[in-house]
Amino acid sequence: MREYILKTYGLTKRYSNFIALNNVDLSLEAGKIYGLIGQNGAGKTTLMRLIAGLSIQTYGAIELFGHQEERQRQEELKRIGILIEESGLNGNMTARENLRYYRIMRGIPGSELEEELLEMVGLKESHKKKVKNFSLGMKQRLGIAISLLGNPELLLLDEPINGLDPVGIVEVRGLIKKISEERHVAVLISSHNLPELYQTCTDYIIIDQGEIKKILTQENLEEECQHHLLIKCEKVEALVAVLEMKLGTTRFKVMPDRSVKLYDYLDQREKVMRTLFENNILPTHFALSGDTLESYFLSVIRGEQGV
Repeated sequence: MREYILKTYGLTKRYSNFIALNNVDLSLEAGKIYGLIGQNGAGKTTLMRLIAGLSIQTYGAIELFGHQEERQRQEELKRIGILIEESGLNGNMTARENLRYYRIMRGIPGSELEEELLEMVGLKESHKKKVKNFSLGMKQRLGIAISLLGNPELLLLDEPINGLDPVGIVEVRGLIKKISEERHVAVLISSHNLPELYQTCTDYIIIDQGEIKKILTQENLEEECQHHLLIKCEKVEALVAVLEMKLGTTRFKVMPDRSVKLYDYLDQREKVMRTLFENNILPTHFALSGDTLESYFLSVIRGEQGV
């Protein structure tokens, strides 16, 4: 049975005549890492702020850990860890002092938790160093450690790899995956670094102009971006029979528009075409196809916009 941490229903945020978020329906499961993908101003931070209780929706509802009623939902916000925009670090304090400050401010007992979190995010050896002397990657890891105070079951990370060097990106990526796997935490992470999200996430949410354009799993994404021969013809059933009987392959897929994606013979296109002709199949479309991550996401956005 699926364990849903969060559900939203028609979630909308309006500022005067500007709609920042429009009719968003989402369901997030425990133990998954969701990549929230969109351009600047697409609505990523607005969505996260609404979920975190830092802003109030104009319309719609948020169900958090099974609760929609406002009083109960406010209580459940304690089970969320947040790293949105500025992490609020004090540069004149050490990593441990920053952790202690936020732990005490939130009323969380147990100083041993500070040591545990510093070790988890790889800052144990730097606990005496002033935060103002940290690299950006170290600051991001400390921000994540602070978001983990209270042992959250949902983690909201807004652009956690923005501005990081390659080493910092690898460090933060590994940390996010470790948290999700070991603690069974649901993670919603926003970014426009598509290749990096591809190495981190299990699921993807594409947002543009405040609207969700597509929700898909890692498997869906790989299938969409996989290179293939795209074939269209009038005799689809005959085409399938030829692929199986004459070319000996079942590595194809018939799409809803009755086009066929063939994943074999990518370097033997002439052989495929000749075999089709020999069996009285005349393709109306025959071409090598397949998207890069960037082109796929752009095609989703532009397709919805009618470009």
